[in-house]
Amino acid sequence: MLLRVYVQSRDEFSRWVQRQKSAISRRRQYSVGRRIFETTACVNCHTWRGDHCPRALWPDLTHLMSRDTIAAGATTNTPQHLRLWIRNPDTIKPGSLMPAMQLNDQELDALTGYLETLR
Repeated sequence: MLLRVYVQSRDEFSRWVQRQKSAISRRRQYSVGRRIFETTACVNCHTWRGDHCPRALWPDLTHLMSRDTIAAGATTNTPQHLRLWIRNPDTIKPGSLMPAMQLNDQELDALTGYLETLR
């Protein structure tokens, strides 16, 4: 898995902390997407800090949209690539262990909308 580490000044870090706090209220707007995350195969492997669930078998999604890449570095992290990754992981990373979620467009919109709040 590709990992990147970023170093920030104290001021940059303080601004990041404030953005993290404000992200909590934005996530409430995406309760349908969160519910999809929690009731489909997503929750069997992924976790994020603050969900109080000790799964974390696979990537922690806490700061998903702060990452430059997804799929272990297979593609850039954009909303379009995230949507494709969820819909059909093999198009981005053949042989991936992540299942294709079989979501309809409305469910996929809600789920990706929620995941985009994970910064």
